[in-house]
Amino acid sequence: MFAERRGGTGTMPGRGAVVLYVEPVSVLWEECGVQLSFDDRTYLVTGGGSGIGKGVAEGLAKAGANVMILGRGADRLSATAEEINAAAPSGSVRYEPADVTNEDQIAAAVDAATAWNGRLHGVVHCAGGSQTIGPITQMDSEAWRATVDLNINGSMYVLKHSARQMVRGGGGSFVGISSIASSNTHRWFGPYGVTKSGLDHLIKLAADELGASWVRVNGIRPGLIRTELVQMVLDSPEISGDYAECTPLPRPGEVEDIANATLFLLSDAAQWITGQIIGVDGGQNLRRGPDYSAMLEPAYGADGLRGVV
Repeated sequence: MFAERRGGTGTMPGRGAVVLYVEPVSVLWEECGVQLSFDDRTYLVTGGGSGIGKGVAEGLAKAGANVMILGRGADRLSATAEEINAAAPSGSVRYEPADVTNEDQIAAAVDAATAWNGRLHGVVHCAGGSQTIGPITQMDSEAWRATVDLNINGSMYVLKHSARQMVRGGGGSFVGISSIASSNTHRWFGPYGVTKSGLDHLIKLAADELGASWVRVNGIRPGLIRTELVQMVLDSPEISGDYAECTPLPRPGEVEDIANATLFLLSDAAQWITGQIIGVDGGQNLRRGPDYSAMLEPAYGADGLRGVV
């Protein structure tokens, strides 16, 4: 099973007691002697209503940034903006309902963020997901296409329109949130890893094209991050135990882990870094993808998982 890392001390398998604090983004960077200031800068965060996107938005706001969060649910966006604004008075959060698969909505949201103070300094693209999982021989083709639309086309729309504004502003930084499933095969994850691999290549392509205009484009490959979406995985002894076995730092990641890396890539401290996909996964990329057979075998059967129809 995973070791806990929610504050205080804990014990990892085979190791003694270790300090296991998760610090807020601003505190952690200050303790490292690095000041990451985003005062008077404006950033756009897709998927900003919850999970990783919310954590990134909070980190930026606490560092003094203006943050526009996007998502499909206006109520959730409103609640998130209110919560962060109360906790981070040095920054400011606004929200704009938008679906990343709708190019017109994305173009309008990018324009709204740019109009905030006349320039868009950066984008964190967190929106993504998968419409289906299961054996490739039983894949739902419509759900596959919908996932391609979300993770590939949606990413292109966000990058296309935000890059235009950052080029006009003299430069900027784009960070795309990918997945370890893009580099390590995750059996039965269907279109998710495939489309995240596409996002990785889009990031590298854009970095090569846009460098001459001082727009940096990078990505982050999270491992298993403790969010609402993966709680059922963490609650499964078989699956969470398998994750621990294939992760050198055997604990689930926290939203703060991804926010820390993201703020670094957005900052001037990373001004000569572009075209990189950074794994923030506890080292899982060194080993293998997880085994989800305990979750999926009841639905598909052992033969179904090996392709028998």
